[in-house]
Amino acid sequence: MPNNKGSRRRFGAVRQYRSGRWTASYLGPEGTEHRSPQTFETKTDAEIWLSQVEADITRENWIDPDAGKVLFGPYAKQWVADHPKLAVSTRELYEILLRLHIGPTFDGKELRAIKEPNVRAWRSGLLKSGVGQVTVAKSYRLLRAILYTAADDGVIKRNPCRIKGGGDEHSPERPTLTLDEVFRVSEAIDPRYRAMVLIATFLGFRLGELAGLRRNSVDLDNGLIHVRRVGGQTNKGTLYEKDPKSTASRRSVTIPETILPEIKIHLDEYTGKEPDALLFLGPRGGAIRRNNFNRIWKRALRKAGTKDVHFHDLRHTGNTLAASTGASLRELMARMGHSSTRAALIYQHATAERDKEIAAAVSAKIQAARKPVVAPKPVRKTAKNRAKKPASERSDRD
Repeated sequence: MPNNKGSRRRFGAVRQYRSGRWTASYLGPEGTEHRSPQTFETKTDAEIWLSQVEADITRENWIDPDAGKVLFGPYAKQWVADHPKLAVSTRELYEILLRLHIGPTFDGKELRAIKEPNVRAWRSGLLKSGVGQVTVAKSYRLLRAILYTAADDGVIKRNPCRIKGGGDEHSPERPTLTLDEVFRVSEAIDPRYRAMVLIATFLGFRLGELAGLRRNSVDLDNGLIHVRRVGGQTNKGTLYEKDPKSTASRRSVTIPETILPEIKIHLDEYTGKEPDALLFLGPRGGAIRRNNFNRIWKRALRKAGTKDVHFHDLRHTGNTLAASTGASLRELMARMGHSSTRAALIYQHATAERDKEIAAAVSAKIQAARKPVVAPKPVRKTAKNRAKKPASERSDRD
C-alpha cells in the first residue's frame, strides 16, 4: 500500500510504497484515473514516466491502457463481421485461417499483450509445423490487417506485425500442359465439357468465370466471350453468383478462330436456347459444382494419360502460350483479368485490336500443333500390279 508520502504535480501524482518503491497515477483525457502498470525504483523514474504519458496526451498519441485488455478472439470475430462486403469465399477463408492458424495462438491474448516477438514466434511455428508457405502468408496478412485496425481504433499503440516480407506468397511454379496434352484431355473428358477445357486454356478463364457464363456471354459475330458474372460455391455446398472481384476481371476476350467451331457445337448441343441459359451445366442439368467437376476432371486426366494437374493450370498453360506470341505483360494481364491494384493500374489499357492479334497468333499455334490429315498416295497401275489381281476383280480397262 502507498504511504502518505506523496508529491503534488501539475500533471498526475507520484506516491511511495512502504517498500520504498514508487507508483504514479493520472487522470486520462476521458476523466478516468489510471495507475502505472509497474512500480519504480525512484521518484524520478515515476515522474519521467508521467512526463512521457503527458507528452502522449498532448500529441494525441495516448492509448487508453484499458482498451488493450480486449481479447484478440472476440475482436477478430467482430472485425470480420464489420466487413459485410467481403466476398463469400473471402469470408470463409478468413474464418478458416482464424480457426485453424491464428486463433489457437492469439484468441486468449489481450491485444496489448501481442508483441513483435509473439508474432515472429507464431509465424515461425506455423512454418515448422508443416503449414504451407502460401497459407502462412495469408494468415499473416489477415493478422496484420486486424491489428492495423486495432491501432487505428486506439486499442494498441502500433501494429506488432512488422516482419519484412511476412505476407509475401512464394507459390511453386505451376505445371503446364503441352498443346497435344490439352487436346487429349479435351477429347477424353465428357463432350459437354470439351469447350470448357478449350476456353479455360486459350482464353484464360477461371473455373468460377466459366461457371458464370451464359449463352448471351458468347458473341460469335465478333468472336468474343464476355465475363460479367462469376459462379461460386460455399464450403457448405450452397451455389451463388456474384460480380467479378475487380474491374480487371470484368472483361471481353477474343476467341482464337481455331476453336470457334467447338464453341458453336457446344452452343447447339449443350446450352439452352434462352439468352441467359448457363453455358456449362452439370450432368444432371444443374449449375456446375466444384467437387463433382473435380472428379470428372481427374477421370479425364487418367484417361488422357497426362500428368496430374489442377484445372486452374489450364489458365497458366494459356497464359504461357499467349506470352510466347510476343504479347506484352500489360496485354497479358488485361487478357487474363489479373485483379490486384497494381495489375489494374499497369495492365488495364490493352487495346481490343491487339487482343485480337494475340488470339490470332494463339490460333495459329493451335493449328500448327494439330497433325494434318495426309491423303494416301494413289497406287500406280503397272503390269505387275495388274497381274496380282484375280481375274474376277480386273476391270475391262485392266
